[in-house]
Order: sequence, then structure tokens, then C-alpha cells
Amino acid sequence: MPNILLITADNLGYGDLRCYNASSRIISPYLDRLAAEGVRLTDFYTASPTCSVSRASLLTGRIPQRHGLIDQLAGIDGNYGTGLRQSETLIPQVLKRASSSYATGCFGKWNIGFAEGSRPTDRGFDEFVGHVSGNMDYYHHIYNGRHDLYQGTQELHADGSYSTDLFADAAIDFIQRHSKAGQSWFCYLPFNAPHFPNRKNKRPGQPDIWQAPAVAFEKYGWKADESDPRRRYEVVVTAMDDAIGRVLRSLDESGVSDNTFVFFMSDNGAFRLSRDGLDVGENTPLRSGGVTCWEGGLRVAAMARWPGRIPPGTVCSEVLWSCDLLATCAGLAQVELSETLQTDGHDMTAVLRGESRPVHRSLVFQYRTHAALRMGKWKIVREKATEPWQLFDLSSDIGETRDVSSANALTVQALDQEFRKWNDQRN
Repeated sequence: MPNILLITADNLGYGDLRCYNASSRIISPYLDRLAAEGVRLTDFYTASPTCSVSRASLLTGRIPQRHGLIDQLAGIDGNYGTGLRQSETLIPQVLKRASSSYATGCFGKWNIGFAEGSRPTDRGFDEFVGHVSGNMDYYHHIYNGRHDLYQGTQELHADGSYSTDLFADAAIDFIQRHSKAGQSWFCYLPFNAPHFPNRKNKRPGQPDIWQAPAVAFEKYGWKADESDPRRRYEVVVTAMDDAIGRVLRSLDESGVSDNTFVFFMSDNGAFRLSRDGLDVGENTPLRSGGVTCWEGGLRVAAMARWPGRIPPGTVCSEVLWSCDLLATCAGLAQVELSETLQTDGHDMTAVLRGESRPVHRSLVFQYRTHAALRMGKWKIVREKATEPWQLFDLSSDIGETRDVSSANALTVQALDQEFRKWNDQRN
């Protein structure tokens, strides 16, 4: 059975990588190479435009309104509380049911609850090195004044270690150990990069700026004290790309590259809010960004590699989403899913290999007052339940610039009925 490496970025923009946006100046050779060596997905969606909810859907294969975690976990109480219902089944728990049980490790941002019973090692992961919250300091590992870095269930003190490298190092160690032992493994690597900095997580006098090692700045010819927020953001993405390159190299060195399914995605789109630190990610050519149901919040960069199975240098334009990952992992591990799970995803392996046509009739999205539904080339979206649906033809208007609802009333009606069916099914 293949190993599975699932990597997520945090708030990375759809247009940040050169393999999606030729005009991007971000240096990301390893992600660009990953796309070239496998398949790049153009129409891949996250089930929610915010961190906690997106991760819950990714790990459960269920839409937020089904798994119950419908909003971002807030503050110490939220992040260290129950979070995602403990009755939910996660990918690592599914993989433990394989005929040859997978070794499972999580290295990075957890953000779905850390009360007893909610921790990674309570939910199918054998190992965990990472942080509990949605946003900690990259070097001092502080969240709202509290130490936020853990190994298993115990605090891990590694002050001065850059979190991106720390998580990559832990993943590499996990991969090497289990590959040497000949055991199939599942490595979940949810980086906290390039999430924006937060002054609440800084020490007194520490500037509220993006952080990265000096070597990453040197790639651009910039100094580590560079003041431009956009430039600092770009360097953080490059530092993450370097870390991903080291992880991919460990697959080669361990001799398991050909037997490892690698999937990369962003948890949601870049934020495009008019506040410091929330307006520098690039979602070109999409509209708006994170915490909205416009394409910029939901459609994300994603790619997959599996040498000998997924043809290199291919592009997949089929509509897929993060809820498909649980079913895909189950399929790779030859685990039959129980119908009682009521998942909202499908095994997308055949689609990624170019052997199958679309698996989804429609996708639904709801976050706070925002809602949207995509069906085929059409998408309806609204920012408030009291507003009429806007309609966009994404085949000709990916940027959602022309509302064509007035000329396509029957189409709006059909998509509205589909939206209601989703809610009826969920209830």
C-alpha cells in the first residue's frame, strides 16, 4: 500500500505560486516542480474559507454543517477546548483499519481542539509535533501569551526554532524511521506558513511582522530587516517551499518516492481584507479572499504526485474539493468506508490519473452569512441570506465580475433548489 503525504499551506493565495500565476515573483521551485511532476488542479475547492473549519472538513471528509464545527475556534478557550466533535472519524483513524495498519503522524498546525479526547494522539495519530492554535509566533511559539508548541500532549520548548523548519524536520524524521522499518505511513504536514502575524502573539517590543530565516531573504537579494510586508510574505512562502523541498528529498533518500502519494493544498485562499497583514496574498485571477464564499476564498492551489500512476505535467480541471481526501486516502489504503460515516467526498484517484470523469454533481459552501453553490460551470453566491443570489458562469468569468442572474432566472432557480437539497440532506 502506498505511503501518503498530505501537505497544507495556511492562507496561501491561488495566484501566489508561479505554476498558477506566471507573473508571481515568489520563488517556489519545489512546489512548481511538484506540479510539473504530477497533476496541477485548477478547480479544487476547500470546504470552508477559514482555518479551523477547513481542517475539520479535510480530516473528516464532511461539510461543516454535517461535522458541526462551523466557525473558527477563538482564543485560548476555543483552541484548547473540545473543538471538533470527538465522535467524528478522521483520516488517520480510517487508515488504522487497513489490513496493514499505517503509522500516522501530524506535524504542524492542529487548530480543531485540544481538550482531552480532542488531541491528535487521541484521534488516530501516533505522533504529533505542532501547535494547538490557529496562529502562533514562528520563532517563540506563543499564542495569546501562552506557550503553544507540543510534542504529543506535552509542551515542547524549542525557542528560536523556525516553526516551518521544525515541522519539516519532525516529518522527515517520521518518514525516515517508518520507511526504514518498511511500514506504510500517513504524514499530515499542515504548515502554519504563510499565516499572517498577530501582535497578540509577540513578546514585548517584538515587531508585528512576517518572520523567516535570513537565508530565505538572501534568495531575493533582500536583507532580513526588509520592511515591506508584501516582500516579507513572499519570503515566508519561499521558506515553506524550501522546507517542502527537504521533505520531498527525504522521500528520495529513503527510496520511497515511487510508492508515495503526495498531495498539496492551501487550507483556504489568501485574505484580501484592508488591514495590515491581511492584504498581501495574491488570489489572481479570483475575486476576494479568505472568510468569504467568493472564488478567492474557496478555490485553492492544489497538486498531486504519484510516480508511475499520475501522469507528470498534467492539468486537471474537474471540480474536486477537500472533502474528497478522506475517501481518497481510504481508497489508497484499500479500506472500505462505512455508509454510516455520511461523507461528502469521493475517491479522486482515478480523476487525478485522467481515467474518470466528474464525481460531483454540485458543491455547497456556507460560512457565517456567506453562502455559495457550484454546479457545473455555474455558481450562485450571496453574502447575506436576505440578499438575492448572484449568478456567475465560471467557464467564461472566473473572476466573478458579471452577475448574469437576471438573464438566467431558471438557472438560478435550479441552483437554489440544489442548495436547498444539500441543506435538507444535511438536516
